[in-house]
Amino acid sequence: MAEVLLFHHACGLTEGVRAFADRLREAGHAVHVPDLFEGRTFDSVEAGVAHAQEIGFGTVLERGRAAAEGVAGAVVPIGFSLGVVPAQMLAQTRPGVAGAVFAHSCLPVSEFGDAWPDGVPVQIHGMERDPWFVDEGDLQAAEALVASSSDAELYLYPGDAHLFADSSLSSYDESAAALLLQRVLTLLATVG
Repeated sequence: MAEVLLFHHACGLTEGVRAFADRLREAGHAVHVPDLFEGRTFDSVEAGVAHAQEIGFGTVLERGRAAAEGVAGAVVPIGFSLGVVPAQMLAQTRPGVAGAVFAHSCLPVSEFGDAWPDGVPVQIHGMERDPWFVDEGDLQAAEALVASSSDAELYLYPGDAHLFADSSLSSYDESAAALLLQRVLTLLATVG
């Protein structure tokens, strides 16, 4: 069993994020799903990003850090898009992280350190034509991470949807989301 911290995307803590957490729980994992937006949800990524800018990305990071303080032992941070920011920060800075998953986003490793930590497996998932993932530098950051660490894997899915793993959004892609879930469960089984 793995201890998972699942961080939501810019639309907030949606029913689709909760459903993903439930799927991980059904597989026997302990899943914590902090609400970085304190109950606010948004109908679009743009509106959610505007809210994150309004409260400050530092606030988002601090809320992620505070959520992790309540979780004992080796944790696996999982981030969906905006949630990758606190997930990657924890993966690179918290001692004893067992693994990490970045869905729909990836930051340059230099955001939180000089190199990816040795012995911390990470999966990065994105759609090959997602403009948020491809055009904003996330794909390049993911490729650089994979090139720099034998513990990193990049999975590209056909399509152009951004939040394809959230079943409550119109961008949901059932087959891609199912494959992402299967791959995440495989990682959790090896680290938990």
